[in-house]
Amino acid sequence: MKVKGKLTIEELKAKVSSGEIETVIVGFSDHYGRLMGKRFDAEFFLESGMEKGTHGCDYLLTTDMEMEPIAGYEFANWEGGYGDFHLVPDLNTLRIADWLNATALVLCDIKNDHGDTPEAPRSILNKQLSRAKTLGYEVMAASELEYYLFTDSYRTAYESQYRSPEPSGWYLEDYHILQGTRVEDFTGAARRHLKHSGIPVENSKGEWGLGQHELNIQYTHALEMADRHTLYKQCLKETAERMGLSVTFMAKYHEDQAGSSCHLHLSLWEQEKNAFTGDQRTGPVKDTSDIFRWFLAGWIKYTPDMMPFYAPTINAYKRFVDASWAPTRIAWSYDNRTAGFRVVGKGPSLRIECRIPGADCNPYLAYAASLASGLQGIEERAEPPECFKGDIYAAQHLPKVPATLEEALGRFEASSFTKSVFGEQVVKHYSHFYRTEVEAFRRSVTDWERRRYFERI
Repeated sequence: MKVKGKLTIEELKAKVSSGEIETVIVGFSDHYGRLMGKRFDAEFFLESGMEKGTHGCDYLLTTDMEMEPIAGYEFANWEGGYGDFHLVPDLNTLRIADWLNATALVLCDIKNDHGDTPEAPRSILNKQLSRAKTLGYEVMAASELEYYLFTDSYRTAYESQYRSPEPSGWYLEDYHILQGTRVEDFTGAARRHLKHSGIPVENSKGEWGLGQHELNIQYTHALEMADRHTLYKQCLKETAERMGLSVTFMAKYHEDQAGSSCHLHLSLWEQEKNAFTGDQRTGPVKDTSDIFRWFLAGWIKYTPDMMPFYAPTINAYKRFVDASWAPTRIAWSYDNRTAGFRVVGKGPSLRIECRIPGADCNPYLAYAASLASGLQGIEERAEPPECFKGDIYAAQHLPKVPATLEEALGRFEASSFTKSVFGEQVVKHYSHFYRTEVEAFRRSVTDWERRRYFERI
């Protein structure tokens, strides 16, 4: 079925000829999940960029948040001269960027002389999708993203060093229609822009924090969902920018407010049928299959090894607070929001929801980690722990999620499992990336320290 806003080459040519499209953004995801790339004149893209792609400096997979090239990477460095990598448009992602004027957008794979560049986030997910395909499975997925909306512009927030942005709401608004109405100019625009940009929308709602919201897009194939996730964030940020507002996808923007999550929903399909369904019972869940049970077991088992791909920032670990709607222990349950793994749905809609990732995750890496773990569970025929009933926050005996990025990195870097599924080269590359983040924070002096020690120490 044709998705509104997606473009074929012939449709793009017609829109360029009529003047409806003048610019084509050619983009890719960096480590953080940020959209990087170039803006092409639309006619030149059709003449050259569409077939030949373009080049980007390979330092873009070695930078920190401030775009500084970081020493210590084998992938690209000063010694190697920071050359180019090749950006090859995936024309299946070609779409209108409805939130921008006269603009289309296409996402790229990063290639080298041997094929996909292993360190690129989209390549990492593609490798796991190929593994699933070899086993006979199609992977369906959805990202359930939360964010905070502020009445400050990004520039105003920056000039105040992000100390006290004004939330768009002033009381908790979970499912609250009145509070939602107050920001419908923004949220309605975001829904429409996404819908007309090849990203079908389900709904939007107020969330549990002041000015916190959730906008849900329709589930689809895992690679397409990761692409949609990336563009969703870009759309909302740029729509806020044009309206003089700001949004944040920080996992925990304020210690007194709820964290923002990215709940991941996954199911495997085989011959157009949900492979998670069957004639068995897994704990309290009826009509499940061996595939469901083994996949769930593997996903749970290897979560500690994969945590940096779910929680990639210093800030991400501040979201894991008891009784805060964020999971703090690694366990599964049926339709229980205190669980790290929540099983929901039945029949064709049966799926596993992982509630561990925050809104700051890179979707390509988070989906790759989830899929690698679950497929390993299938290969091992692993058995999940007993389904937990009740308040998992109170279950002190259950294993906790790591407390810091540094702790999570130690497990990721030492894991034989991560090396086996991603390759030693990729694990070494991302270990250096996360270590750089840890060291940057370790050197920083925070507002908390100044408030606590400036006068009274």
